[in-house]
Amino acid sequence: MAELTTIDVAIVGAGIVGVSTAFKLQEAGRTAVLIDRKGIAEETSRGNAGAFAFSDVIPLATSGVLRKLPRWLSDPLGPLTIRPEYLAQITPWMMRFWRAGWPDRVAASLKAQSAMMRLARSEAEALIASAGLEAMIRRDGVLELHESEEELRHTARDDAAKAAEGIEFRHVRGAELAELQPGLSPRIVCATFIPKWQTVSDPYDFAVAVGRAAQARGASFRQADVAQLRPLDDGVSIELTDGTALRARQVVVAGGAWSKHLTAPLGDDIPLETERGYNTTLPGYSFDLKRQLVFGGHGFVVTPLESGIRIGGAVELGGLKLAPNFRRADAMLKKAAMFMPGLVTTGGKQWMGFRPSLPDSLPAIGFSRRSRRIVYAFGHGHLGLTQAAATGKLVTELLSGAPSSLDLTPFSPQRF
Repeated sequence: MAELTTIDVAIVGAGIVGVSTAFKLQEAGRTAVLIDRKGIAEETSRGNAGAFAFSDVIPLATSGVLRKLPRWLSDPLGPLTIRPEYLAQITPWMMRFWRAGWPDRVAASLKAQSAMMRLARSEAEALIASAGLEAMIRRDGVLELHESEEELRHTARDDAAKAAEGIEFRHVRGAELAELQPGLSPRIVCATFIPKWQTVSDPYDFAVAVGRAAQARGASFRQADVAQLRPLDDGVSIELTDGTALRARQVVVAGGAWSKHLTAPLGDDIPLETERGYNTTLPGYSFDLKRQLVFGGHGFVVTPLESGIRIGGAVELGGLKLAPNFRRADAMLKKAAMFMPGLVTTGGKQWMGFRPSLPDSLPAIGFSRRSRRIVYAFGHGHLGLTQAAATGKLVTELLSGAPSSLDLTPFSPQRF
């Protein structure tokens, strides 16, 4: 197999984590080559909800979520569902998810996630400033909406976690709620307003802009499909599906939900699954949306973007190969219209993406078992955009041998 070229750092995957890592590497004086089978931000990073969710420190697996699972799983269009034909394959992951919901594990994950979010905020701000992307950031805050005071009371633990992290928030009702977001149904009786919450003008445009900024600093992009990574004494052979190979001094695996086929042959059988998320992007005139809205009890969000109004979320566990079930997107659209009576629901564009998810809600960031020339950076679940810059910083430190900005023990790819 012919070796075509030798490069400094190859990044497999050009989603938001990959391009942010390339940007950070270039800033540190390294030379990065992004490799992706489709293009920059052409997979999961294209259609997400576009939020910098720095206050989302609570793991997905908690006792509250575990109690709701039977009810949710009984509704094929509910906030969380498992495709029946995928049940046998997902069962081991669900057992780990259940164990991750025990109080000791939740406390450990919350502590690690909180530290990660502190780094994520500072590194995202630094990247945005350095890349000149301030114009793409919206600072309108977010409303987490509730249908009852009892539902609000159930968020007390989340509120405590926010307060512990110094996150500003307040509960709003009545006229103040109506002023923050006119046109909501009377079914919404209260909300939690986080004024410093941020969103991007469009997640695809933002990821592409980060990729361009990395390229302007010397990074490059190659469209190719990676079949296997083979560690060498002085580097890594990157074997492509077309039969050719690249040679790199170091490699970063940032392929999101597609990373597992590269890590398993390296001795790392990581329980990576896909939270399949659906959305519909409506024309911008469809509703007078002031800021992002979160309907936590129903598992979806509504986001104002340059490209329109995006309604999406929920979790479907079904792997990478099953055909999409866009009835889930339809169901969220109907619910949104119920809570936003003036919403125009025609003219929308549907989409499905694969969120790379690990049972404890923490990403895998660390060296491969087989070679310290290979670093993993995937499994961010709903938080890829939020944690991308921090991940890029941590990966850059690992590759250079510098002290880490974070204790990476909770994020070890071998923790399972």
